[in-house]
Amino acid sequence: MEVSKEEFLRQFGGDYGYPGAPKGVDEMRAAEFKRLEGMAYLDHAGATLYSEAQMADVLKDLASNVYGNPHSQSDSSMAASDLVTAARHQVLKYFNASPREYKCIFTSGATAALKLVGECFPWSRESCYMYTMENHNSVLGIREYALSKGATVLAVDVEEGADLAKDNGSYSLYKISRRTNQRRSKDVLSHNCQNGSLSDISGNNWNIFAFPSECNFSGQKFSLSLVKLIKEGKIPLQQQGKWMVLIDAAKGCATEPPNLTVYPADFVVCSFYKIFGYPTGLGALIVKNEAANLLNKTYFSGGTVAASIADIDFVQKRKNIEQVLEDGTISFLNIASLRHGFKIIEMLTTSAIERHTTSLATYVRNKMLDLKHSNEINVCTIYGQQYSKVEGLKMGPTITFNLKREDGSWFGYREVEKLASLFGIHLRTGCFCNPGACAKYLGLSHSDLVSNFEAGHVCWDDNDIINGKPTGAVRISFGYMSTFEDAEKFLKFLQSSFVSLPVQFNNGYMLNLNSLNLIDNSSQKAVSDIHLKSITIYPVKSCQGFSVKSWPLTTGGLMYDREWLLQGSGGEILTQKKVPELGSIRTLIDLELGKLFIESPTRRDKLQLSLLESLADLSEEVDVFGQRYEVQSYDDRVNTWFSEAIGRKGDCKQKLPVDAMRFRPNLVISGSSPYSEDNWKKLRIGEACFTSMGGCNRCQMINLHQDSGQVLKSKEPLATLASYRRKKGKILFGILLNYEDIMEGENETIAGRWLQVGQQVYPSTE
Repeated sequence: MEVSKEEFLRQFGGDYGYPGAPKGVDEMRAAEFKRLEGMAYLDHAGATLYSEAQMADVLKDLASNVYGNPHSQSDSSMAASDLVTAARHQVLKYFNASPREYKCIFTSGATAALKLVGECFPWSRESCYMYTMENHNSVLGIREYALSKGATVLAVDVEEGADLAKDNGSYSLYKISRRTNQRRSKDVLSHNCQNGSLSDISGNNWNIFAFPSECNFSGQKFSLSLVKLIKEGKIPLQQQGKWMVLIDAAKGCATEPPNLTVYPADFVVCSFYKIFGYPTGLGALIVKNEAANLLNKTYFSGGTVAASIADIDFVQKRKNIEQVLEDGTISFLNIASLRHGFKIIEMLTTSAIERHTTSLATYVRNKMLDLKHSNEINVCTIYGQQYSKVEGLKMGPTITFNLKREDGSWFGYREVEKLASLFGIHLRTGCFCNPGACAKYLGLSHSDLVSNFEAGHVCWDDNDIINGKPTGAVRISFGYMSTFEDAEKFLKFLQSSFVSLPVQFNNGYMLNLNSLNLIDNSSQKAVSDIHLKSITIYPVKSCQGFSVKSWPLTTGGLMYDREWLLQGSGGEILTQKKVPELGSIRTLIDLELGKLFIESPTRRDKLQLSLLESLADLSEEVDVFGQRYEVQSYDDRVNTWFSEAIGRKGDCKQKLPVDAMRFRPNLVISGSSPYSEDNWKKLRIGEACFTSMGGCNRCQMINLHQDSGQVLKSKEPLATLASYRRKKGKILFGILLNYEDIMEGENETIAGRWLQVGQQVYPSTE
């Protein structure tokens, strides 16, 4: 680690850590972000983090002052109004936009700002909405307004020339490739569109060209020189009329906000939680005065009118453009909080933040490209800079990638995300709401995208590989408080989890037994025979089970095993993954009494349920992990008992022993070699026959440990198992058995069979 950091500082020491600021990054991280101890937060492109000092200032401000609804003239209202005015100026200053030329419109976020432009812009049949392929869905969504008014919509690829670093404002440095024209109106004359491009149309029509200052998928930064070139008509777009430029700065403004004095775009949108973490639900549209005057808002609301009459068609809107476009009472308390976030940015400066985050991203990007499997196959495929022919292409502090196995096949991005969580690493996966960039970099054709959808793939699902191709990617991104240690933690995670390991079992699993302390309290010596060591029944899913010496089998397997489950108020099935406290609830079945006994350390009374009681009158259908089942439900008495029995969980940092019960097994078998069950196809226990259904895919439930009624959560044993028991994205341990209740050659179900501890086990690999 120290050698790596010395190497890093030799290369990036002048840019890393804010050497000229009152606080360096290490001091700031230790004092203001104590909640990040033990983890690496690498999703700053999704949302950066607020600091403790920032939130303390917000709380002190709100606790010390009275801010009222600004739509009034009281002292508290005027106090709020003054803060809102100051906040508008501070936002304009951040983008170096003159208050004489620009207005700041507060919205609920960048998406709402984009929607505002789309719904208020004067679209016509002669208009064109043109946008780069690398754009967020929120930018693409504007096309619905344009298409509904008969306008032409067009996606383009912008290729920057090799001499962009010597940018002299020449359009020859850019190559714009047009995609298919989109038109929706039926009455548009066919001569408007010839050979895939528009013919000249006269008239005072208005058009918009939209691009991001930084692509939220790849991190590629677009040259802001496009603003002047397009507005001045130096890039031929084959469309008459006046062109306006919209910049989506939601991603880029956290490290390099567009300078609107140098690059006078007409519309710029942002969200403040991307810059300094808090507040969420607040963004802005920075709009040039000329463009603002074009926006025609149909709806009027409180705060937007000078006068209106309820029972006749009379309304006069306000002259102030901010008041016209901001519906209702703005989020004035959140707006009041902005100055405490900007205080941090001003202390560090955006230029220093840009250098700091870029140094980390460059270092990690280079290290990732060096990672190779033992057969010299590259582990990482990085999207963005490595796909461009332009040397020195500017990249933001974002790295988007996919990982390859030694045989050239892909690791699924969901597998990467799940393993990262075990290592305390927060990252993001998918297409990041940027379908154009995703398709471009992953090489997905229109037919690929449609077939993926038809195969069931939608945003945020687990279908990460379809027909051998990734459907999305993995993204890490750095923020102003990111450290070298975050970067190193991530690189070590890649090295340990995805670079090929040397030793393998003959069944395909990696071997690494030294780091996992699996204990067997009953025996420390090899056993010559294979026998049934223990039987455990779990009546209620995710609650504790109970051990027995013998137990009856039924058609579905072990009688009463996992026959009950708990459902939340929202209809979701409750498990220890969501409610770890379920693991402290104990269960016991008395077959002679015909009762299920349930008790909890938080309840004095035991719950008793009759196994023979009919609940036919309380039957209903529920969704259990995607399947619909008819179930029988209990009355409020039982529901109330469980609601009150759930306590609070605790976190555990000490190393805990791992015994068999962590895995909630029904049957534990002794006498065979480790993991020999992976190859079993069938087995017989006494006279009962079972078929192996394959390995049991493990989740974080096995990381929960019961200690004196308290639920403790650690990263083991799942993290260690992931290092050598991972197969096609699944972490397998133990096998699932299906009870064959009809013997070969017999037609009737065999009833009355029991399993008993000590019975011989006869496995078969055929």
